[in-house]
Amino acid sequence: MSDFPILSIVTFLPLVGALAILIIRGDEEVVTRNAKATALWTTLITFCLSLMLWTGFDRTSAAFQFVEKHSWIESFGINYHMGVDGISVLFVLLSTFLTPICVLASWDAIKVRVKEYMIAFLILETLMVGMFCALDFVLFYIFFEGVLIPMFLIIGVWGGRRRVYAAFKFFLYTLTGSVLMLLAILAIYLQAETSDIPSLLNFVLPANIQNWLWLAFFASFAVKVPMWPVHTWLPDAHVEAPTAGSVILAGVLLKMGAYGFLRFSVPMLPIASEFFTPLIFSLSIIAVIYTSLVALVQLDMKKLIAYSSVAHMGFVTLGIFSLNQQGVSGAIYQMLSHGIVSAALFLCVGVIYDRIHTREIARYGGLAERMPVYAVFFMVFMLASVGLPGTGGFIGEILVLVGLFQVSTWAATLAATGLVLGAAYMLWLYRRVIFGNLTKGDLKAIKDMSYREVAVFTPLLVLTIWMGVYPMPFLEIIEVSVANLVEQHKTAMLAAKTITLAGQ
Repeated sequence: MSDFPILSIVTFLPLVGALAILIIRGDEEVVTRNAKATALWTTLITFCLSLMLWTGFDRTSAAFQFVEKHSWIESFGINYHMGVDGISVLFVLLSTFLTPICVLASWDAIKVRVKEYMIAFLILETLMVGMFCALDFVLFYIFFEGVLIPMFLIIGVWGGRRRVYAAFKFFLYTLTGSVLMLLAILAIYLQAETSDIPSLLNFVLPANIQNWLWLAFFASFAVKVPMWPVHTWLPDAHVEAPTAGSVILAGVLLKMGAYGFLRFSVPMLPIASEFFTPLIFSLSIIAVIYTSLVALVQLDMKKLIAYSSVAHMGFVTLGIFSLNQQGVSGAIYQMLSHGIVSAALFLCVGVIYDRIHTREIARYGGLAERMPVYAVFFMVFMLASVGLPGTGGFIGEILVLVGLFQVSTWAATLAATGLVLGAAYMLWLYRRVIFGNLTKGDLKAIKDMSYREVAVFTPLLVLTIWMGVYPMPFLEIIEVSVANLVEQHKTAMLAAKTITLAGQ
């Protein structure tokens, strides 16, 4: 395995699939059928290959594994450098797992420009996987920003009535913050004379510039999470995006900002991270409580789930900046669980939208009578979102609260109110849609889930229960890397205090 370029293959195989679709010729029906089949087989093979990362990962090491390093821009010392550790490897698997599900979910829903749609998703997969594998700042930035382009097109071309507005809002919000991150990357490169991420993790940046660099990174990562008050692009993007676009947006793209905090802000800028922790706690608690209250009054199912995503990601940022083993592990676990559960909830909305063509909650009611299989799937994912014990959502939230209680009782107490509010709006949604009397004429003729739809939901259901009942396989992978991150932070803070006392 040491010489096998598994990361490059997993990263760029979808791009090969996109090129294969690009050269498909024939009448529209043939092109559409072959484009779908090529995209599905490419993403399935990519996922199967990515499982080698799971089976071959050394869970006792905090070092980067499956490393590939080749000279790229020699004059500036920039390399093609790829590798994963316990923090990033599971997000690679999450990306490769959700992409074939997105292709299957789009099988009948997308009817125009299917060839271009599948190409956009395959390019998006390459960029997502590459971003989590990149170990050079320049390479990371290319992948990180490149994700915006196919997602912009997916929303803007195949989205709803206000798709152009939502696409431009998404693009401008995320690009503005990323410009500041680019300036921070340049400043770090000039200071350390390298763009190599493993080297920078061991490089001590001067304390007098850490705050400015941290704020520059924060401007980019906070928008991607998204944190309050820069979250307003997310509900619009989710409402207008096609179902599969919402799945990948909630499942993977929202994790990019939190991953940036874990990979760069906390380990490279420890003094600034400690200094700005109260700010993060305040913004995160506002996000948890405020967006939960906003979710309670939503009339659109997608918008309700979008606001719930902001609240759940508030838990993630609270866990990351608790800066202890339980909090950070819980944050990562919550990111993975939310990636699965939120993707499933958006797919649940897509199932009935494809039949009735509305997401208005008031238009539904009594679906349990006509769609019992759908009601069961929806119930499990709704309860997982609430954080019911036995589902993946519970493990991440309880670990975050345990870690948070160790550093701030008031923050943990306020954050816990989000669990109550989360149960309120999700149970309210489920009752309005699934229970009650079936009185509307068009709902009386509605059909239950097809075999293809069941095939889409089943792996998500299995993973949700697995993560709730037996979390150890996932926690074992992240444990050593998280312990190393927390220890590095403590060492850096101790060194900074020593230097401060010596100066006095």
